[in-house]
Amino acid sequence: MNNTPQRLRKKWDMEPKPQCARIKDGGCGGRMTKEHALIYAGKQIQEEWAIIDLCWNHHLGKNLDKRKNEWLALQKATDEDLAKYPKKDWQQMKSYLQTIYA
Repeated sequence: MNNTPQRLRKKWDMEPKPQCARIKDGGCGGRMTKEHALIYAGKQIQEEWAIIDLCWNHHLGKNLDKRKNEWLALQKATDEDLAKYPKKDWQQMKSYLQTIYA
């Protein structure tokens, strides 16, 4: 696991306490965590749009759904964000996940 960039940590420290990105799913529990939801070239993407706030239960517990977490992260990304990672077909992934979770 990579360390989250200091610039993001500082920004998050200044923001109000987050809530779980999957709160509408129910089943939240445990402490709040940050999930690096997307991987590129074998490494976690260290960008704000690719890191989502999740309770422990949705990140590491029995309600983990990695694909849904990826979908939530992709919803935050712009086309310019995704263009920085050209070797992956993000639109195909986004379309596929959209059919499942939208």
